[in-house]
Amino acid sequence: MSNQLTFITPNWSAPKQVKAYTTTRLGGFSLAPYDGFNLADHVDDDPQCVVKNRVLLKKTLHLPNEPQWLTQIHGIEVADFDKNDRCADAIYTKEINQVCVVMTADCLPVLFCNCAGTEVAAAHAGWRGLAQGVLEATIQRFQSPPNEIIAWLAPAISAQAFEVGEEVYDAFVKVLPQAQLAFTPTRPKHWLADLYLLARQKLEHIGIKAIYGGNFCTYQDTYQFYSYRRDKITGRMAHLIWIADIK
Repeated sequence: MSNQLTFITPNWSAPKQVKAYTTTRLGGFSLAPYDGFNLADHVDDDPQCVVKNRVLLKKTLHLPNEPQWLTQIHGIEVADFDKNDRCADAIYTKEINQVCVVMTADCLPVLFCNCAGTEVAAAHAGWRGLAQGVLEATIQRFQSPPNEIIAWLAPAISAQAFEVGEEVYDAFVKVLPQAQLAFTPTRPKHWLADLYLLARQKLEHIGIKAIYGGNFCTYQDTYQFYSYRRDKITGRMAHLIWIADIK
């Protein structure tokens, strides 16, 4: 497997000291079905390959520190980088050179920073976490008001590939009635759900206006992305953000 890595960077208005990247599956050491740049150690990939991939990630991106890898549980807990609890679906820091990261393979990752570049966070929003308020919980950790926070919707499954049932529809519409606009009927009690739109609605509802991204599909783009819904046994991409020490 080639070690040539490919990264996606947000097209957003973050200040220059905020560094953010999404990995793809290209490059790395993992073999099929995890080929090649799997960064997750919980999907039964060869542990040595995962370690080598993480070392390669740190070297290639010149990461200032080892990322704080979370144990994600599809909830709304937000970890503080300085504390030991890593069982969470989002992580926040205001310290320089602390690398926040979440991993996904269809779920929606959202990266945040404030306009001043002094606070950052990463959130993993599966439909359960998104419906229950993981994005809102992440924003609550910021000292800056919502109108000074910038969000980037990183690669996730698109509406064209994400058919859901009644429990998903009800979970959103009961909380936010306008969420029905993010669901397109397909067959009885089934809809195509737009995670990107649902996230935008929730972020706008709490006062965030600077929202970017949302134009990828992990399911349809087999070349660049892992997809759990497509492949079941597969790797995970990482979505990283930190405040660089720029003098």
